[in-house]
Order: sequence, then C-alpha cells, then structure tokens
Amino acid sequence: MKKTMIVASLLAFISTSAVANGSVKVPLKEANSIYKAAGFKKNSRGWKSECGDLAIKTYKDLNGDGLKDAIVSEYGSTRCYGMTAEGYYVIQQKPAGVWKRVFQSQGIPNLKQTRSKQGWPDILNGGPGFCFGVFRWDGQTYKLHRYEYEGKACEL
Repeated sequence: MKKTMIVASLLAFISTSAVANGSVKVPLKEANSIYKAAGFKKNSRGWKSECGDLAIKTYKDLNGDGLKDAIVSEYGSTRCYGMTAEGYYVIQQKPAGVWKRVFQSQGIPNLKQTRSKQGWPDILNGGPGFCFGVFRWDGQTYKLHRYEYEGKACEL
C-alpha cells in the first residue's frame, strides 16, 4: 500500500510538472529533431541548455502549409535572458520532413491573430514592461513590425 502511494504521488508530481512548464506532447523522434534544429546538444540526461530548462510549447501548423511547426522555449535564466528569463526558437518543418530554425528571440512568445501574407502568425514578444515588439514574418524570417500593449499601439 505504501509503495502504491509513493508511486501515485510521484506520477502526480511528474504530470503536474509537465503541465506547469506548458509543454505539449510531441512524438520523441520529432522532439529530438526539433531540439537539434534549435541548436541544442543531447547528452546522457537529455537535451542540454546553457540557459535553463527547455520545453516545446507549440507543436502545430502555424503557417497553413499542412506541416507541423514548433516553438521551443528556453526558460529560467536571468543570466541569459534578463528579467524575462525566457527565450524562444521558432522551428519550421520543411516538406522533406527536415526541421529548420527560422527565428530566435529573447522574450515570451504570444501568437497573435494577425498574420503575414505568407500565413505566419505575428508574434508579440512579451515580458516585463508595458510596450512589446510584435514580429511579422517577411518571407524569410520574423522582423519587428510594430509595438503594442494590451492590443493597442504604443511607442518605446
């Protein structure tokens, strides 16, 4: 009975941890390819980050091409990312199944409803403060497009 309670408690903790960091379920083969494309190295304990913990927070078709895309968050380090303590990587799946990093930034990504001509969602680059950059896909990468706060234009 005691052993069952310990195992149940451990499983509850693990499932809570997975939900707490916002990870989404990704097939292991794809997750490995995504982390590799983001530029991380794998060791005996998993994928290694110099700046904290890693999580794939988005795994879906972002641009309407029928292929999955991913956003990897690297979080927990003010040394690397300042008061935001988070950075992210946008990873695109190509038709041959190969994954490619197309954008990287400091901040907390918030996908907007507005989209580029190519179908990619704008990304509000969140964090502490009151006026945030919104990046738009230009056909090659994300570039700063405007600033906003709570859905309204603002200036730095």
